[in-house]
Amino acid sequence: MKNQKKAYVYALSAIIFWSTIASAFKITLDYLGFVDILLYSSFVACIALFAILAIQRKIHLLLNINAMDLMNAAIRGFLNPFLYYLVLLKAYSILRAQEAGTLNYIWPITLVLLSIPLLRQKIRPLSILAIVISFAGILIISTEGNITSFSFREPFGVFLAVISSVFWALYWILNVKDKQDEVIKLFLNFSFGFIFILLAAVFYYGFEKPDLKGLAGSVYIGFFEMGITFFLWLLALKHSANTAKVSNLVYISPFISLVIINFAIGEKILISTVVGLSFIIGGIFLQQLISRIESHKNSTNN
Repeated sequence: MKNQKKAYVYALSAIIFWSTIASAFKITLDYLGFVDILLYSSFVACIALFAILAIQRKIHLLLNINAMDLMNAAIRGFLNPFLYYLVLLKAYSILRAQEAGTLNYIWPITLVLLSIPLLRQKIRPLSILAIVISFAGILIISTEGNITSFSFREPFGVFLAVISSVFWALYWILNVKDKQDEVIKLFLNFSFGFIFILLAAVFYYGFEKPDLKGLAGSVYIGFFEMGITFFLWLLALKHSANTAKVSNLVYISPFISLVIINFAIGEKILISTVVGLSFIIGGIFLQQLISRIESHKNSTNN
């Protein structure tokens, strides 16, 4: 049953939690390495998602999973949470929180670029303009406003933050093709992701002695970045009369995040970050507008 007020409550709750994550990443990285954070947080996410399945009385659906479902879940789990968060957390360890968190929002534009070869979608001139606008935002943020100098403070960190959007976009494309229950998919993805990060920690990265503050931060990330918050967002979409009414709200998250970063970890927010973020979001909105116009034309023609 649709209930727009409930949809807004769920959506805003998810947005507030997501807005705290850039600060949570940066604070937790002071106490734990990025690999250990992902290990503990993905484990917590698995527990949270399993609890949600139990509350929804959907655990029995896991018995219907076949070998193909498991293989698809393993591929998605390798992309997210394993590769996506591993690369993103490494970017956070190099960049300022405002830089890594803001650059992370480029993924919808990355999705458009990947849809050309993978989904055989045609790209329109206005879509090219949207991509250029968003990538101008990346340049503004990564050069701290000195675009003409092409002088990057931390080029490797910028590269990692941007490349993480590729992993997320690939994950999104694979995820929408799978018509299983969303919470089931999330649980399986994070279960495989946890296995991958555990193997990587055992055979390559090693373990650090866990710090209580680092563990607390990892638990927070596991619940409010990876587990419960995704479920709140799904509830928002479920109760909304129109998904666009809540989907567009997510773009206030990076601006709220900048405020939290300023107060929580004391980073001075650069004007170039705000301007660059505005370019990125502007490009995304333009691309969404193009998609809606094309969808309207197609429905009218049919």
